[in-house]
Amino acid sequence: MAKINTADVGFEKQIWNAADVLRGSMDASEYKHVVLGLIFLKYISDRFEQKYQELVEEGYDMQEDKDEYTAENIFFVPQQARWEIIAKSAHTPEIGKVIDNAMVLIESENQRLKGVLPKNFARPELDKEKLGNVVDLFTNINMKEHGDSKDILGRTYEYCLSMFASAEGKNAGEFYTPSCIVRTLVEVLKPYHGRVFDPACGSGGMFVQSAKFIERHQGKINDISVFGQEYNPTTWKMAQMNLAIRGIEADLGEYNADSFLNDRHSTLKADFVIANPPKSFIQRESKYSIAC
Repeated sequence: MAKINTADVGFEKQIWNAADVLRGSMDASEYKHVVLGLIFLKYISDRFEQKYQELVEEGYDMQEDKDEYTAENIFFVPQQARWEIIAKSAHTPEIGKVIDNAMVLIESENQRLKGVLPKNFARPELDKEKLGNVVDLFTNINMKEHGDSKDILGRTYEYCLSMFASAEGKNAGEFYTPSCIVRTLVEVLKPYHGRVFDPACGSGGMFVQSAKFIERHQGKINDISVFGQEYNPTTWKMAQMNLAIRGIEADLGEYNADSFLNDRHSTLKADFVIANPPKSFIQRESKYSIAC
């Protein structure tokens, strides 16, 4: 796997190292859903809480009005799914059930997330004491010391994806392409505006880099429309979370599907089509440890 540029990932690495205590004997393929799920849950909670406090300060008693949040593309978090409830339950035997219930409640209030969030935190093999310690980690971090909440959690999500890809080796090609390769493809295509389509989108890295490209050139994320498709159901869910945490609106189809056998965007006329290069190319480049 390609080397990771760690020059600007101090905070992300701290999160990774701290959360890594939870892994134990779990395979990377299983462990990643626990960590990424918690990162996403914390992101949703932070964004909701920020808007909640703004509404409280306005004094119109609108802080429980779902429309106030959806109007600004903020996911609504029901009361029993809010981070303060999870934090209070961190060191109880029920912490896994509390997190699973939070995921169910959030999905029930947000159509875009239906069937996407992980709900396997209560399973017996997941050490609840260690899970509580990771919840404490996310509770105590001060996001504002490290940047905008959305930005820092997005970077942490992306960093953890790269670390899981490194741990899983050759199988990681199903969900992750080294960022240096993705950025090169985006720089060649220059998707300033229009419809961007990835027929094998993995965890959505191509779209994240496209958004970054637009930001570097003083554009707006709304200048592009994102369309994608992914065959693997677990990876499809990861993509939905990855893009949501970045604030990127995307149409990845109603469900996972094979682009060749079940095209979910058959009428789309895309301006840019961007896709993962053949896995053999990535493996060959990784052999020589190209730095990203």
